[in-house]
Amino acid sequence: MRLLTKYIFRRTLQAIPLLFIISIISFLLMTLAPGDPTAMYQNPEAGNEQDFTAIKEQLGVDQPIYIQYYKWLKLLVLEGNLGYSFQDGQPVMDKIVSRIPATLTLMGTAMFIAILLAIPIGVYSAVKKYSPIDYIFTFNSFLGIAVPSFFIALVVILVFSLKLEWFPASGLRSNFDTFDLKDRLHHLVLPSLTLAFGLVASMSRFMRSSMLEVIKQDFVRTARAKGLTERVVIYKHALRNALIPIITILALQLPALFGGTLFIEQLFAWPGMGRLSVSAIFIRDYQVIMGTTMIAAVMVVASNLIADILYALVDPRIQLGKN
Repeated sequence: MRLLTKYIFRRTLQAIPLLFIISIISFLLMTLAPGDPTAMYQNPEAGNEQDFTAIKEQLGVDQPIYIQYYKWLKLLVLEGNLGYSFQDGQPVMDKIVSRIPATLTLMGTAMFIAILLAIPIGVYSAVKKYSPIDYIFTFNSFLGIAVPSFFIALVVILVFSLKLEWFPASGLRSNFDTFDLKDRLHHLVLPSLTLAFGLVASMSRFMRSSMLEVIKQDFVRTARAKGLTERVVIYKHALRNALIPIITILALQLPALFGGTLFIEQLFAWPGMGRLSVSAIFIRDYQVIMGTTMIAAVMVVASNLIADILYALVDPRIQLGKN
């Protein structure tokens, strides 16, 4: 336990300069991109250049980029404050915190569905290599990887919401008066399945490849020679070793999963961080863009740390203290 605590502390310290570099690059790309945050205040029929200059001064975007970044970083480090939204003046942290539960619910459900489906599909494809079922799973995997998530979203909305009317096409809930779990799950089905579709495709292929490598190992042949049933050999001995690289893949999939929520939340009107980020990009709300970017970066760094810890727990040969 002490060794694990030291490892987490060391990795956390190592993550600080990484997050600092991410913040610099994100801030530069954001401020150098075309567009002006004062555009939301502009009215062609009223106002003049002096009004826009005053608005820029009020927002602080009239200063050099390095001054703007210094003020943002100072506010973050000294006060833990991500700034205030250009749009409505609300604290960025409050806006993000109110959206995080919806995003985590969507991402967590999609990840759960992906794990639940991808591991059995990958194992079965490896065990039944080159069988008709394996070819079907392979075709579906390539289809899931090739087809973009926003296209899948449009198709499922058209079919299951507009044509069949089985599921709602947008929103987090219909009942705003009380908490209705059935209503929440009903709204969650389409966006979570859409987000999980590509993840199942890629993870099942990795699972198949990993399983094919493991079942060729000597310890698997030894287990079979002892007279163990094929089910025990596959699910007790081979599967645990095959899961080791999948843990890393899960961590590496998190950025793609979070990126997918940008489109999914927008198309399904899901009130999460992804939709907040897209809205902020449209109006050039720099403070909100930086806030969501840094929260996403922290989530990715934390997921990689968790992956390393799980990696060591699954494989006793890996020693955290030596990494």
